[in-house]
Amino acid sequence: MFSHRVRVATVRSMRMTVIGCGYLGAVHAACMAELGHEVIGIDVDPEKIAALQAARAPFYEPGLPELLERTMATGRLRFTTDIAEAAGSAVHFVCVGTPQKKGEFAADMKYVDAAVDALIPHLGAGELVVGKSTVPVGTAARLASRIADRAPDTEGLAWNPEFLREGHAVEDTLTPDRLVYGVDGGADTAEGKRAKALLDEVYATPLKRGTPLIVTDYQTAELVKVAANSFLATKISFINAMAELCEKVNADITQLADAIGHDDRIGRKFLNAGLGFGGGCLPKDIRAFMARAGELGADQTLTFLREVDSINMRRRIRMVDLAREVCDGSLIGRRVAVLGAAFKPLSDDIRDSPALNVAAQIRLQGGDVVLTDPAALDNARKAVPDISYAETVEDAVRGADVVLLLTEWKEYRDLEPATISGLVKNKRILDGRNALDPARWRAAGWTYRALGRPRA
Repeated sequence: MFSHRVRVATVRSMRMTVIGCGYLGAVHAACMAELGHEVIGIDVDPEKIAALQAARAPFYEPGLPELLERTMATGRLRFTTDIAEAAGSAVHFVCVGTPQKKGEFAADMKYVDAAVDALIPHLGAGELVVGKSTVPVGTAARLASRIADRAPDTEGLAWNPEFLREGHAVEDTLTPDRLVYGVDGGADTAEGKRAKALLDEVYATPLKRGTPLIVTDYQTAELVKVAANSFLATKISFINAMAELCEKVNADITQLADAIGHDDRIGRKFLNAGLGFGGGCLPKDIRAFMARAGELGADQTLTFLREVDSINMRRRIRMVDLAREVCDGSLIGRRVAVLGAAFKPLSDDIRDSPALNVAAQIRLQGGDVVLTDPAALDNARKAVPDISYAETVEDAVRGADVVLLLTEWKEYRDLEPATISGLVKNKRILDGRNALDPARWRAAGWTYRALGRPRA
């Protein structure tokens, strides 16, 4: 298991700023301090800053609380709401969010723009601004022009996209599978070489371990993250489309995925059929990618992503339909136990969560929903207050007409059928993540159904 400790090579400690201390920024700040740098995290939210300054993670991420405690004890990491404290840092990372605009597919850039505008008055000669947020292509050039006009003595702007997986963010930052620098004019310009030199100092430790590095222009660096997310989303929706066909002919999607996954041109990763993807990245990123393509006059280029998104959303509808089907055609008055609220395990993130969306839809159709989750209960309660919540699996399933596994936490994957058989009203389980062994549950007397799996 990854220990979240990195053996730091002998490198020059740099003073750097991380603007935006949400999921990306808080992890990045702590990891940069772990790599030996002096880091100041800045955010406009005083409650978030108070928590971080007390070495408390404001969200669930394995390894982050210990990392915060360790790095803050060294004195290399601190947090503030005062943007003026950015002055004097060699590098300034912009890590603020780019959520989807209300009523549109496009990304909302107001937080990125506000962060850069607030930072510019405090920039000094030779300092570099580095964007890490996921942005529409063309953003870096626009911001670079603004910085050049208002802070001409700086080294300008670089774009350094992040590739974090929630639940593995500390590991992914300290030991990345690749680094990408988008620099002004590309790697061969004088500006690009100076920006690269500064970023090489930031990432000296992973670079000395042989982490692959790609140095490119702004627009290519901006496209890397959205292209990667679009590919992953497409792969997930492809296997879920195959699951729809499997249900029609009573075939087994897991065996189909195993068979095609042996082809090394395809691979088995991200071919797990089920409820589909959610969270704060894939859904909004593919929609923003489509919107930006339209703005650039390339509407036809990404039309396939509309179907990717549509397939993904259909999975949620199908799970509700399946729950109603096993409950003899009606959810009214049925007690429905939902295992999982977060969009994925090892996270408390409920943004665009398929699990929470299904739970809310079942409630709207008259179901008596009781939901549990190891980490996301507080967030779920705030988002969907009109369903019931339970702290334990046992409390959630007691008296249930049907149990839905919707987030594949290890404790749910490892559930023993006998453990909860005596608690439920009817032994029916719907496996929304194809995470359980059908034979074991059926042998224990349960009706087992899953997306894309044979009925029996």
